[in-house]
Amino acid sequence: MPASILGEAGHLFGASGARDTVVRLSCPSCGSAHVAQVLGDNGGISYVCTACGHSWS
Repeated sequence: MPASILGEAGHLFGASGARDTVVRLSCPSCGSAHVAQVLGDNGGISYVCTACGHSWS
């Protein structure tokens, strides 16, 4: 049995290939990078710009 959760799931990180990938979102309305990810009404993911208030999904 592994000594930590990293020992248990460590092999999964190497398989994903996306571990070091960073995705930056920007507001389609004002171009700001100040974007919050929120849970939508139907359980989906939506985004809200904290600079101008624009929301999208």
